[in-house]
Order: sequence, then C-alpha cells, then structure tokens
Amino acid sequence: MSSGKEKFHGSTDADRINLELDVAKAKPMAVNAGAEWPVSRREFIKGVGVTVGGSVVVPAVAQRKGDAVALVPSANPIPLTLTINGEKKEFHVDPRTSLLDLLREDMGLTGTKKGCDHGQCGACTVLAGERRINSCLALALSYDGEEITTIEGLAQGEQLHFVQQAFLDNDGLQCGYCTPGQIISAIGLLSEAKKGAPSVVTHDLSREGPIELTETEIKERMSGNICRCGAYPGIVAAVRMASRTGQLKAASPSSEGRQTDAAL
Repeated sequence: MSSGKEKFHGSTDADRINLELDVAKAKPMAVNAGAEWPVSRREFIKGVGVTVGGSVVVPAVAQRKGDAVALVPSANPIPLTLTINGEKKEFHVDPRTSLLDLLREDMGLTGTKKGCDHGQCGACTVLAGERRINSCLALALSYDGEEITTIEGLAQGEQLHFVQQAFLDNDGLQCGYCTPGQIISAIGLLSEAKKGAPSVVTHDLSREGPIELTETEIKERMSGNICRCGAYPGIVAAVRMASRTGQLKAASPSSEGRQTDAAL
C-alpha cells in the first residue's frame, strides 16, 4: 500500500527516486560560485554603463552640437595678399583663419606641422619676413602684404639650404615631425644672432655686433621648439655647424622677390 506522500505526488517509488536524483544533480549548478559566465562582472558593469550612458549622453551631445553649429555666425570673406615662398598669392579668407590653416588647407603646404595648436611646441614655425613665428597663433589677415617662408621654400631644386644640410649631417632629427619647424627656427636664430639680438643668457649686453652662438645660446634660442624624440644633441650640433660655416644665407634665396643673402 502506498504512503500518503506517494499518493500526494501521484508517483511510484521509482519516479520519486529519479526525481530526487535530478534535483541533487541540479543543485551544484545553481550554487556553484566558480561556474564560468559568458562575461565577467567588470565587463557586464561596463556594458551596462556604456548602454545606459550612451542612451542619455549621445542625444544630448548631438543636440548641443546642433545648437553650437546654429549659433556660430558666418563671416564675410576678407581679401588677403601674401607672398609665400616667393610667389604672390591672393585669397579671400574667413577673418578667423590662422596662418597655419591657410598654409596647410588652402595652399597644400603640409611641411608646416600642426602639433599642439597652442603655440607651445614650435612645429608650426614659419618666417614672416625675417621673423620666426608660430603660425598656429597667427591670424592670416595680420600678415597681409608680408612675405612668408615655409620649409618648402628653402631648397633650390635638388640643392638643400645649408641649414637643412647641417641637420642631415648631424642627425638633427629622428621621426622628422618637428624637423621643419626646427630648421625654420634655426634660420631665424642665425638672422637674430647676426643682428646682435640678445637672449636671456647673453652675458655682455653692451657688446655690439653679432652674438657668438655658444651651446648655451643655441639651447636657449631653440627652446621654443620641442623634439619629443630627444634629438637635441644633433639639433644643437647642426645649428653650430651652420653658424660656423659663415654662409648666413636667407631662408628662401631667390631673385624673384624672396629674401636675399644679405638679409642674414
């Protein structure tokens, strides 16, 4: 005769035993903390955060971007004339255009690099007349009528500018990204030294005439040009070689309106 429990389950002893065995097998699966999950807790939390955050932030950013675009007023182009590497060019530019963007985007002169875009690294250095400037901080309209020299305007055909050659001879470069700015800055430095312009490390300020470019002078005068590869020993050696040659030529020698050798 079956017990009340058996009658309650409506099953035989064999069925009850099989059921208990199935439950016993299933329990470790339910409580095993070491069981492998498809994703880790870290990945799960990151995934949830990205999903929830994205659903809230992306629409907000898109809305703000749309508002910003709508708020930026259009500007009437203003005529601009520059002599770039000996060639006279005329433009109509947005008054907010930097000289760097004009050279790179409008002229295609990508040798002048955009590094920090804050005037801190010197990769964008060009010559305005005989002055070296950071073109990323220079409004193009501020130099209307001036002569601009970039790295592309130095060599004459296959013949390198003597400062370019000095950099090659002394391994004054590594990756090369900052090198155009370094070379242009070195040319400006040579011009300044010849004119007797002192630096903060010049000892005798009463002395007239060219400044002797010692290693200390070169380091100070080139301090505005950063080389993240650390090629400074070669850079200093290159500038010293260029200064010793006595061939103080212009940044872009030519008979077509560029600076002459006498400028340096």
